[in-house]
Amino acid sequence: MSVTTTTHLNFRGTAREALDFYQSVFGGRTVAVTYRDAGAVGDEREADWVMWGEVAGDNGFHVMAYDVPGQLPWEQGENPFFVSVRGDDAEEIGALWHRLAEASTVVRPLEPAAWAPLYGMLTDRFGVTWVLDVAAPYSG
Repeated sequence: MSVTTTTHLNFRGTAREALDFYQSVFGGRTVAVTYRDAGAVGDEREADWVMWGEVAGDNGFHVMAYDVPGQLPWEQGENPFFVSVRGDDAEEIGALWHRLAEASTVVRPLEPAAWAPLYGMLTDRFGVTWVLDVAAPYSG
C-alpha cells in the first residue's frame, strides 16, 4: 500500500478562488465539490462553498482545500491547514490512526463517511490537525 500526505488548506468562502489561483501558478487539474454537490448544506448561504477541493498536477504539485462552515471556529492564519494522510488500505490507515491518536484530541472518529470508506480527524499533542482517510474514487 502507499500512503500520501498532502497539505489541506482551510478557508472561509474563498477556497475556490484560492484553488483557481494555485492552479494558475502551478498548473494541474482542479476539482471542487461544493456542500450542495455533496448533499451536506447546513447553511444555504454556504451551499456553493467548497467542501472538498484539490489541485493536482503531473509535476507532483498537490494541495487540498475547503471552506470551513460558519458553525465551526475559524480565524484566518490561526488554523490555516490540516495534514491529509490518504491510503487505499483500511487496515493500514487504521493502524496509523491508532498510533497517531495517542495523546491526541479526536475531532472526528475514524469511521465510514458518505465520501470515504474511512475518515477521521484528530489534533495531535503538538497542535497539528491530521485528517486520515481511505481513498474512494470520486463519482460526481
